[in-house]
This record gives sequence, structure tokens and C-alpha cells, in this order.
Amino acid sequence: MSDITSLHLLAPGEMGDFFALLAEKQVLATKDGKPYYRVTFCDAGREVCFPIWSDATLAATCREEWQAGEFYKLRAELRDTNYGLQLEIHRIRPVEEADREDGFDPLMCAARSRFDPEAMFTELMEIAEQVIDDEPLRELVTSIYEQYRDELLLMPAAQYNHHSYLSGYLEHVVNVTRNARVLTELYAQLYDELTPPINVGLAVAGAMLHDIGKLRELATGPAGATYTSAGTLIGHVLQGRDIVREAAVDSDIDEELLLRLEHIIVSHQRLPEWGAPKPPMFIEALIVHHSDDLDAKLQMMVTAISEESGEGEFTSKRNALRQPVFRGKLVEPKEEEE
Repeated sequence: MSDITSLHLLAPGEMGDFFALLAEKQVLATKDGKPYYRVTFCDAGREVCFPIWSDATLAATCREEWQAGEFYKLRAELRDTNYGLQLEIHRIRPVEEADREDGFDPLMCAARSRFDPEAMFTELMEIAEQVIDDEPLRELVTSIYEQYRDELLLMPAAQYNHHSYLSGYLEHVVNVTRNARVLTELYAQLYDELTPPINVGLAVAGAMLHDIGKLRELATGPAGATYTSAGTLIGHVLQGRDIVREAAVDSDIDEELLLRLEHIIVSHQRLPEWGAPKPPMFIEALIVHHSDDLDAKLQMMVTAISEESGEGEFTSKRNALRQPVFRGKLVEPKEEEE
């Protein structure tokens, strides 16, 4: 492996070989009307914007060969100028398949969950083993997860709005499953006289599979999640039911239990305008719906707070919730005593 660094690890004045995405290439003009390009190279931790002047050595190459949205291998020096950080490029070429041996990853620029995907996957499988008492139901859920393991480890939960980053799907599903487990166990104790009894295993199975149709709704790429044709035309709700039905063909699962699992999937969005053909019509389905809705809305609120640059008590309405979020008075950090 050659000596490869990362763009975000370079210190000003340092030269290095690294991979970067050409995120943007704009044609602009000077005050004298001379055209030039403003280019933006980035990795997951840094974005560097700078001009390529019309008389620069790389001007023709930039104009004719560089394509926004493509990855390149660069040898460049990071320079701290009066206009901010810029790159002085010494060598540049498009990435090649052999660059994977040097650590190139086409998903290198995509935002990722702050939680380890392998640990989240393991936690979900452990919850299934601990809580889903019905063996055919447990095997159905775990077999689907094992079949799609590689995709689930990387998938965002959405294209926009909530958990829309790599491994965001597992982060969301772990939260929904934890919520559903706790709530179902609570209400099963409060209403232990119900017949049939509230089924904690069914709620956990539904939580783990409520968004499974996103395997066919979304495609994961360098820019995050994009919609497939099937995702646009059908959506994840019905495709989730399809995946479960296909997996259950040779299963010994009880017919009514399977029907209830399918209902949790098709009703978890609750409203037709959100994509649900039916509202939740039994307790476990209602719990999964609210567990899902809570986690999505809470993550939207956290994002609104963390991305707001203002200093007021309220955020702006420019967020996924389309409403102000109350932060309260910002507390200045205390100075350490000498």
C-alpha cells in the first residue's frame, strides 16, 4: 500500500497524496470578464474551495476533463491563504479500480452514523433471540436480517429528513425496537388480563421489520440514498410486506401471526398521505407506529437544534419539522479557574 493520507488530515503547508471528490465545478468570471473555474474538493471531514484561473497550468485539464461528482487521486499541498484554505495541485487523475487497494472507498464522502453498524446489527439479533418467543417468527426475522446483512449495515434510513446517512437505517431501527420493547412490556403488565395477551415478541418483530422495504425503495451511493424506480412507484411499505411474504413461503409461522406482522408493516405510517394503506388496528401495531414516529421526529428536532447557527431561544423554521424548536437561553461555558 502506498503512503496515502486524507484531505481532512492535512495541516496547512503539508503535501500529501489523497483521494477526494470533486463536489462542484463552477464557471465564473473575473471583473475583467475572464472566465475561470471555482472547484470544490472534499472528503468526509473537509471541503476545500478555490479558483483555477484561465492561465493556470491545470486550466485546460479542469475545463476538458474534470467532472463534478467524480473521485480523483491528488498530490497536493494544503495552503492557508487570505481567502481561506486552498489546494496547490501537483498531480491529479481519476481514481482507478486498483486504488481500492490503497483504501479508496466510493462512500468515503458520505456522512455516517456515530454508532458502529456491526454493534447495532448484533444488538438487534440479540433482542430477537431474547424476546421473540415464537420460534418460526424469530427465524423469519433473523433470516431476513442475515440475508440482507451487507445492505443493512450501510443503508441510510431515508434520503432526507431523518437518519439520512450511512448506517442510519440500523440506528433508527435499533431505537424503534428498543422503544417498542419497553412500551410493549409495560402495557403487557398493565393489561395482563387481555385475551389474547399483548405480544412483546410480535411488537419487536414488527419494529425490526417495519422499514425493511427500504431495501428496495432506496439505493445507497456516494451521495447517500437515492430512490429506485420501485421506490418511487411503489414505496417501502408494500415492498416491506412483499419481502416478509417471500421469506415466509417455506415458514411454519402461524397464519394469524404472519397476518399481524404484515399489518404492522403496512400500518406503521398510520396515515394514507404518509403511505399507509391502513391505520394501526391492534395494540402492537399502535406501539410500533408511535415508536417509529417518535424516533424520526426526535432526530429531526436534534438536527434542527444542532445545525442552527443563531443565538436566539428558538431555531428557525428551516428544518424537517417546518417549525421553530425552543432551545431556551444558551448557557455560556464556565471559564476554568486558575
